[in-house]
Amino acid sequence: MIVVTGYGKTYQDVTAVSGLSFTVEPGQVLGLVGPNGAGKTTTIRAITGIIPPTEGALTICGHDIVADPIKARQQLAYIPDDPQLFDLLTVYEHLMFSARVYGLNSAELEERGDRLLSRFELLDKRDTPASDLSRGMRQKVAISCAYLHEPKAILFDEPLTGLDPQAIRNLKNSIRERATAGASVMISSHLLSLVEDLCTHILILDKGRRRFFGSLQELRTEYSSAESLEEVFFQATGMTEAAVLASGEDQNTAVATPPPRVPETESGDAVEPPQ
Repeated sequence: MIVVTGYGKTYQDVTAVSGLSFTVEPGQVLGLVGPNGAGKTTTIRAITGIIPPTEGALTICGHDIVADPIKARQQLAYIPDDPQLFDLLTVYEHLMFSARVYGLNSAELEERGDRLLSRFELLDKRDTPASDLSRGMRQKVAISCAYLHEPKAILFDEPLTGLDPQAIRNLKNSIRERATAGASVMISSHLLSLVEDLCTHILILDKGRRRFFGSLQELRTEYSSAESLEEVFFQATGMTEAAVLASGEDQNTAVATPPPRVPETESGDAVEPPQ
């Protein structure tokens, strides 16, 4: 379970997120949507412990990410929009590394690792160093490593970037399976068709504040005049379709060019408000 209570993040005199509360129950898939600069990545990075909250509490399976980070992260997996791998390690060595970090034994590594390599079509890349992998292959390695310890909370930031159609189908099915098995899943994406296809609940952020949180059915009820999730997005954020197209943030371009990662200090704190 993921529980966020009164979360806020301020960078000097800029408020990135304010007064945000929501819960992702086991078995739920939450879609996190909003315009660029809405506070989506800031929220995800705080839940994972990459950046500290200015205020509020964020817990993973009952463990506070600030007060009890090790136990919280043992139940957590995070797949960023541009996963950073170790160039000199092979695909299987990445799985070995993840297994050591999360305390898996050799039998668990072998059984789960081979299953994941097969699932994401990486068996023939088992001994290939990360430096020789394509963007999509690197994404699949990151997903495999994230799934290896069978986390109870999984967070994705633009998960489809770089994936081919078969890999997209595999990932979607794997997300459904993880949720069915009891994981709490969060997906941040500009691709509204992905959110509508996979998610049981929706969280809409705009200018760092919550505009809507609830199930898809509650969303359709509250915005009954909207004919699509895209129209709901425009109504909830006060944006017009013309403004979105003019800024280049329509659904197609957003997935092709996701927001850039935020520079960090050595402590992992962001040096400017992320997207």
